[in-house]
Amino acid sequence: MTLPGFTAKSALRNRRRSLLTILSIAFSLLLLTLMMAVWRGFYLTKGTPAGARRLMVRNRTSLTFPLPAYYGQKIAAVPGVEAVAPALWFGGVYKNNKPQNFFAQIGTDPKTFFQVYPDYRIPPAQWAAWRRDRAGCVVDARLMAQHHWHLGQHLFIKGTIFPVTLQLTVDGVFHAPPGFEAIYFNQQYLQKAMPPLTSIAGMFYVLTDSSKNVSRVERTIDAMFQNSPAPTRSETERAFFLGFVNMLGNIKAFILAISLAVVFAILLVSANTMAMSIRERIREVAVLKTLGFTQRGVVGLFVGEAVAIALLGGILGTAGAAGLIAMGSQSPQGALLKAFTVTPGIAAAALLVAVVVGLVSAALPAWRAAQHSIVEGLRHAG
Repeated sequence: MTLPGFTAKSALRNRRRSLLTILSIAFSLLLLTLMMAVWRGFYLTKGTPAGARRLMVRNRTSLTFPLPAYYGQKIAAVPGVEAVAPALWFGGVYKNNKPQNFFAQIGTDPKTFFQVYPDYRIPPAQWAAWRRDRAGCVVDARLMAQHHWHLGQHLFIKGTIFPVTLQLTVDGVFHAPPGFEAIYFNQQYLQKAMPPLTSIAGMFYVLTDSSKNVSRVERTIDAMFQNSPAPTRSETERAFFLGFVNMLGNIKAFILAISLAVVFAILLVSANTMAMSIRERIREVAVLKTLGFTQRGVVGLFVGEAVAIALLGGILGTAGAAGLIAMGSQSPQGALLKAFTVTPGIAAAALLVAVVVGLVSAALPAWRAAQHSIVEGLRHAG
């Protein structure tokens, strides 16, 4: 029998204990992998190059307060601004209030929207059709597939903020980065139904000509309207969406606390299992040393068993986390999960944690066991 084969057989000697340990480590690594995926999705993902050039300009007081529509012309004249599109949240109900039927409906200008969002891909013919159709809309491809809509279909969305029922025609389908699924309709449709809305905008999407100019344009816009009745707050697209995340609390501290607790729990489980296993095998250590194993060889054997068990649990946990995210993102309520993914880097980090836990949990008990002399080990009644 080879040494790796002997190590594998020894690791599974007590199958019930080994299985429970593997499952405990797998569950812990599943949580840790999920936390790392969430951290990456919120704080490390850079987004598209166009997203790095985009600004969100809103009322400094709150998102619920609108901005004057003429701000759009003034913002467009700022040096470094390439395109501007207004945005007004409609907040209507499609069919019913069930979660699977919830999605964002935003009124905007069809002429400039895809100039501000060049990373949103749409066939030119469909974009042209939307520009010509006041009652038209364009739909995220994921929403299109989820609701089994088709081009030319009529959507009826009852307003909850505005006393208007939108009767929209699907003129186009666009493909956007995951994380925010919406339909965009021609703002003139809503303005015709409610003329007072002609003079306001919920916020403005702004595309700068270079990511290097984002900070300068941001400061210029806010300084321009600083003393106006509706001062603005400009922020990058990433900062804007992180603002919604921060409304939930200190997410960074929560993720770090959960991750540290998970690693500590893994270490306790693995250390307890290896201590019990090694203590029961003191006589076996004496036999191994009689056969010629050195102290270093005995320690390596036990550490190898611990690493094998922890690594197997890590593989199961990482695969389980990837599967959960994949299944959850396909559900009607899983739009946010599309921004999360278990990358090779996250999987490697989780497996590295498993290996380190295996090493640390077995090193001290194995070293102590290897210190026994052959005579002491053979006399051990453990």
